[in-house]
Amino acid sequence: MQNLALKMPKAFDWPKVGEVVEGRVMKKSAKNLYIDLGIWGIGIVYGIEFINAQDIIKNLKIGTSVFAKIVEVQNESGFRELSLAEAKAQKSWDLIRELKKTNQAITTKILSVNRGGLIVEISGIAGFLPVSQLASEHYPRVEGGDKNKILEELSKFVGLEFKIRVLDFDVKENKLIVSERAAEEEHLKRAIERYKIGDIISGSVSGVVDWGVFVKWPSSAKAMEGKPMEEEMLEGLIHISELDWQLVENPADLVKVGDEVAAQIIDITNDRISLSLKRLKIDPWKTASELLEKGMLIEGLVKKFNPYGAFVEIVCHPNECLQGLCHISEFGSDEKMNAALEVGKKYQFKILAFVPEEHRMSLGVL
Repeated sequence: MQNLALKMPKAFDWPKVGEVVEGRVMKKSAKNLYIDLGIWGIGIVYGIEFINAQDIIKNLKIGTSVFAKIVEVQNESGFRELSLAEAKAQKSWDLIRELKKTNQAITTKILSVNRGGLIVEISGIAGFLPVSQLASEHYPRVEGGDKNKILEELSKFVGLEFKIRVLDFDVKENKLIVSERAAEEEHLKRAIERYKIGDIISGSVSGVVDWGVFVKWPSSAKAMEGKPMEEEMLEGLIHISELDWQLVENPADLVKVGDEVAAQIIDITNDRISLSLKRLKIDPWKTASELLEKGMLIEGLVKKFNPYGAFVEIVCHPNECLQGLCHISEFGSDEKMNAALEVGKKYQFKILAFVPEEHRMSLGVL
């Protein structure tokens, strides 16, 4: 009798509501699932819990080991009432919590897409991969930012497997945010460490968008690791303001995808590299002070209108031009400006202010 008492669980050893326990399937019926919990007796899954766990139960066989969550310690029939669905969800969130804690990268399949990003799954929990968290090779570069075209590009990833890291999660809100970009940060960091501000890279244009140009080039750091060529690339952005010393309205007017370019690294922040084309060109403003000065009368070509006035191109040297602004106040209104000037035509202007160190020239119309 004493030995039997030693084998019996103590009061504080009994499972509590909310605790996940392990057992073996002992019987299945059309409405109930019975699980052998060993010294804790027999558990039952029935009612709404049975319905919610249909996808799990249909694959279970007699003797299969399974995890279940205690929803009632003992019902009127003496069974422990269990939930398979809640146990699976809890185990899944425990896994997600561990992935976040260890910053471990895992591979997951892209299930679907929406305008904001991609839908993935980790152990049955749906997660969201925002467009902003895609790796550079998967980022949709669509001219004009057309949302339908972006969605079309994202749809190509459905069914593919991406390596991701858990970025954020909230169990109560059933929210899971993941990042593909974060999963590649470690090897990107090692590759980027080989570069510094001022270095010049040679690469090819990989994307052209309204706000600039993306350029890819081989990373010697990764090449040394003997990885496939498609993985041996770094990518940087040339902002529209760094394409040329002159005003650029549309980057596509200067370059197209596939063009070979040389660019200078002007900033490295985390895994983002900023590049410049214009820094490798002679700054026309530096030599313009020898030719232009305040009060001078010059001929200029009207390039465009905007709410501030008219942008005018001034030729300094055979292959060098500057742009000045003829402010809207010179005309009084948009209507009067449009009546006085026409885009694409040349007019005489007077230099009202010339500040080459600030790349600024104000013009007055004659």
